[in-house]
Amino acid sequence: MPALTTTTDGFLLHGTPFRILSGALHYFRVHPDQWPDRLRKARLMGLNTVETYLPWNLHEPTPGTLDLDGLLDLPRFLRLAQQEGLHVLLRPGPFICAEWDGGGLPYWLTSDPDIRLRTSDPRFTDAFDRYLDLLLPALLPYMAASGGPVIAVQVENEYGAYGDDTAYLKHVESSLRSRGVEELLFTCDQTDGDHLTRGTLPGVLATGTFGSRVDTSLARLREHQPEGPLMCSEFWIGWFDHWGGPHHGRDAADAAADLDRLLAAGASVNIYMFHGGTNFGYTNGANHHHAYAPTITSYDYDAPLTESGDPGPKYHAFREVIARHAGVPDEPVPSPARKLPVTEVELTHRLALFQRLGHDGVHSADPVTADALGRRAGYVLYRTTVPAEGPGLLHFEGGVGDRAQVFVDGAPAGVLERERYDESLPVHVPRAGARLDVLVENMGRVNYGPRIGVPKGLLGPVTLDGEALQGWDCHPLPVDEVPPTAAFAPATTPTSAEPAFHRGTFEVDEPADTFLSLPGWTKGQAWVNGFHLGRYWNRGPQRTLYVPAPVLRPGTNDLVLLELHGTTTPRAHLRNTPDLGPTTP
Repeated sequence: MPALTTTTDGFLLHGTPFRILSGALHYFRVHPDQWPDRLRKARLMGLNTVETYLPWNLHEPTPGTLDLDGLLDLPRFLRLAQQEGLHVLLRPGPFICAEWDGGGLPYWLTSDPDIRLRTSDPRFTDAFDRYLDLLLPALLPYMAASGGPVIAVQVENEYGAYGDDTAYLKHVESSLRSRGVEELLFTCDQTDGDHLTRGTLPGVLATGTFGSRVDTSLARLREHQPEGPLMCSEFWIGWFDHWGGPHHGRDAADAAADLDRLLAAGASVNIYMFHGGTNFGYTNGANHHHAYAPTITSYDYDAPLTESGDPGPKYHAFREVIARHAGVPDEPVPSPARKLPVTEVELTHRLALFQRLGHDGVHSADPVTADALGRRAGYVLYRTTVPAEGPGLLHFEGGVGDRAQVFVDGAPAGVLERERYDESLPVHVPRAGARLDVLVENMGRVNYGPRIGVPKGLLGPVTLDGEALQGWDCHPLPVDEVPPTAAFAPATTPTSAEPAFHRGTFEVDEPADTFLSLPGWTKGQAWVNGFHLGRYWNRGPQRTLYVPAPVLRPGTNDLVLLELHGTTTPRAHLRNTPDLGPTTP
């Protein structure tokens, strides 16, 4: 019998009435050394539970392999949650959305153009079953049935917004049950339209997702499910940002008032997000409704706990609401963490990116997509020669995925972005046989809707004045890790106009959180001591990258930037406050 059961209007935990007061906290968006701090702050706000998705694409990076290390050490996260006295809701998908690369679905699966994602297609369900065979043996000891903290597990994720394959949902349910998951299962859907009808299963608890119109949403949930607990499994209290868009926020008093309405109605809740964290590395997703829109590196979400783990206005407002309905710990509210003093970093060494071409390139008549080259994320360099000199019009049939920088004999010739500009570019070729380079950046795989799995790289032939350019060398660039220090040479000029790695060092007395600011830089990636902070771009709204204290060390620290365009300064700055752009409600 599961530890968490339902009555006609609520939950019982081990036979005692229980209300879920949960907050979303994604272990894979927080440095592992900071998990204890974030979990403690969840409990001190009055939460009794934390919720997390599981990113299939990182846990099974290649078929048949399982990664549970570092940021992905979910068993450790579960142990720490239990030590803090918190229960856990697990949301293993297979699809998670979460504004995460590919919605959590592995690229090696979604790159099959014929597969029917999130359906009963055996190519999809068999792959998910094999993943569960790898994953669940490591997680079953943490289920409540074995004395662990996990009290409920989700079946799929907002499926009613995507499809209506009930047999597929039943398969996911059966796959969990047959592999030893005894805990309460639940589905999660928006309460609008027919989402609840399409995305739910008999015998599985239906929960809703909404951020306002609490009374109406709960009424729709009760209409669909006449008996059982009312639960908002994603109470949206903020939002995420796209590059080039505004920084979203929500008034703390407004969000707290809706939380109060939820709890006054007797409902359980999962606050999305309690602590958003960061899309480190190449993990951000993208939306593609009317146009392609990649998500920024920060997943601050205007949450109660900021990206750097400090209590914000919502933390205090929500704690007051929870205190009225359920009580909160009689302990002091956490103070903001110490920040590193303002520091200037001189980037003194440089390495041209195109010097880092690997030996795993592919020669092809036409360009090969990044997916066909086995690249989940990052960059691909496409290189060929142009037969004749003079002006001409380059045309990229099929477009680019997602952003292409074009160079002729090493000189920048222009930029193309997926659906943002025309798929043609005028160029001047200085000589017959000139080298044409096209550097294509994957800005994040679509995480929601029917365009999941759309390929990256160059997506078709390239023509010049209507004539196909053929004979391409396609190089996946090795930029998952920083180059070795010995590969860098002293910079001979203070500025640079070519794609290059830049390296500098700075001193730290005592590690503390800080924020990397890059005025004068354009676009690229940043690493501190080899830890991949993620993507920066002067397009905004995000102007700083969060640097977690555990990434730093006493003494000398390394900063490496991969700058794709050029810089007007050899300096970067570490500041003690973030800049995510002006907030727009």
